[in-house]
Amino acid sequence: MSCFDERCSWRSQVVRLALSISVAALSATVSAQSEGGLYIAGEGFSFQAAAEQGMAKNPRGRRFFLLSIPPETAALSRTAAEPLAAVRDRVIAANGVLFVCRRDVDNGRIDLSALVPEVMAVRGWPPPGSKQIPKGERYFPDENPDSFPKANESLRRLRTTCS
Repeated sequence: MSCFDERCSWRSQVVRLALSISVAALSATVSAQSEGGLYIAGEGFSFQAAAEQGMAKNPRGRRFFLLSIPPETAALSRTAAEPLAAVRDRVIAANGVLFVCRRDVDNGRIDLSALVPEVMAVRGWPPPGSKQIPKGERYFPDENPDSFPKANESLRRLRTTCS
């Protein structure tokens, strides 16, 4: 017997509907919480400090995101000094996602070809009134959503920092 026929009380129907909505909302929250946050090297934190914090707060391979802003991008270079390269490699092994800002690539502060292949350049927000990100979407059409934070706050901070 379906609870949405006339034999079930309206209260039972309301309770089941509320439970269904709660489960759906909880699933979305758990998905965003199953990954770590965004750590920024270059805003008062060295690459090493941001990396260590990200790895400490995201144990056992929980994905987290590390944005590096010049001058804290040296560790991302193919020719990074061994101590910095070792920290970078630990971040990658710990399921960290490495970002730089596309604006820093575009203005010549970062040479993307000189960085390790695991680094992705991310764009900031498009100009007001732009249709580069379709209405109701969170990503540019050529971006892979799986590469970005699912949590709105982390994605907002990432785009805002790179704007």
